[in-house]
Amino acid sequence: MKILLINVCLRDDVDKILFPVGLGYIASAISSSRHELEIIDMDAHRMSYEQLEEKMRHLDFDVVGLGCIVTGYKIVKTISEIVKKVNKDALVIAGNSVASSIPEILLENTDVDIAVIGEGDHTIVELLDALEQGSDLKEVKGIYYKSREGIKATPGRKIVDNIDDIPLPNWTLFEMERYLTKSKEYVSEPYPMPQEQIRAFAVNTARGCAFNCTFCYHVFKEDKYRFRSTENIISEIRELQERFGVNYINFWDELTFFSKKQTHDLIEGIEKSGLKFFWTASCRGNLFTNKDMDLLKRIKAAGCVGLGYSLESANLDILKKMNKKLDPNDFIKQKKALDEARIITWTSLVIGYPEETKETINQTFDLCYENDIYPSAGFLLPQPGTPIYQYCLENNIITNEEEYFLDMGDRQDLRINMTSIPQDELEDCVNQNLKRIRDKLDLDITDAQLLKSGKYRAKAKE
Repeated sequence: MKILLINVCLRDDVDKILFPVGLGYIASAISSSRHELEIIDMDAHRMSYEQLEEKMRHLDFDVVGLGCIVTGYKIVKTISEIVKKVNKDALVIAGNSVASSIPEILLENTDVDIAVIGEGDHTIVELLDALEQGSDLKEVKGIYYKSREGIKATPGRKIVDNIDDIPLPNWTLFEMERYLTKSKEYVSEPYPMPQEQIRAFAVNTARGCAFNCTFCYHVFKEDKYRFRSTENIISEIRELQERFGVNYINFWDELTFFSKKQTHDLIEGIEKSGLKFFWTASCRGNLFTNKDMDLLKRIKAAGCVGLGYSLESANLDILKKMNKKLDPNDFIKQKKALDEARIITWTSLVIGYPEETKETINQTFDLCYENDIYPSAGFLLPQPGTPIYQYCLENNIITNEEEYFLDMGDRQDLRINMTSIPQDELEDCVNQNLKRIRDKLDLDITDAQLLKSGKYRAKAKE
């Protein structure tokens, strides 16, 4: 079969692109099968829908595959309409969280024919084989699909226990030089080298998360947290360096470091490899203290520029509602330890749980202010498949689901106010707090950039 994969553009208003790691794994799986593959990279080229349609009219394809997070529902709906306009007989397959979290709504309200649920590396090949052979789709595990009798679901597919067994993305299927040239735009300050010399790339070390916050959804949410072996990760980085001159790695995971042992193993692997590169990663908000200074200094010496870890809220009651396994005091201890090790830090906040008040908002920002953190702040954006979304349905906060998905976007834009605070006062409270942190840290951020602050993450220690 002739397969066309489309890498959608989720944010066409920002001048940066990141290699689509998830789609890269899917593309690699298809390219290793007997099926013919072509890719249209809308994100890399900032293609308009008109340009997409024109390009598709010059291609021959049987199936179109695309994926997106659920906030891009409107994009997937629009592209699937274009596909059917160009080739009414083509089947449209969707993956990622727009498929896993709302498969029935997606199939009922768009021209998507099949939704791949969860991990798609094996599912996509088995599905394409079944389509080519005219087999009954009920035999393909891990999908929802349209049939004459309505929407059908097949049993879930067992996850790949050892993700070392999954082939790396076939980077040559994409315009690597374009990604590497633009990659510096995705690297945040402070730069460890002149910005023009940066050749950055995204690497996944794990699938899933060890925690289960009530506001968070990802396609591995129901699966156990799995991480690659140190040898497997180092092998990928070595190949990226040798083939493409990559010198900066964004470990692009829900959670990179979840334990000290796992952290030690990866750092030891980097040390023994002899590879030199800079990198950033994510970690638990309470993983390190000043008792771990020897390890933290090794992390810094191994090329770490910074670590991100989420605070979300400094209020214990709201943290409990979030199912966030974090004591703010432990967060502070980690921040101080990383400061001492000269590792840059950044964090994120989720503002707007029903229990939120101006006092709890100020409490959260006070912690950031006192610890010299300019946070990535955003408003609670209920995502399907989460307890907080279910709360919205049960309390008639969301009454028309598709209308809600069509209006979803960045979490920095307040779309649903679940607090008792008037919306204008809520937004003003957040902005005033961000202003005072900006002014204390003397940051080059305008009032208009307080929530959407671009590449800034943290103030480097002198």
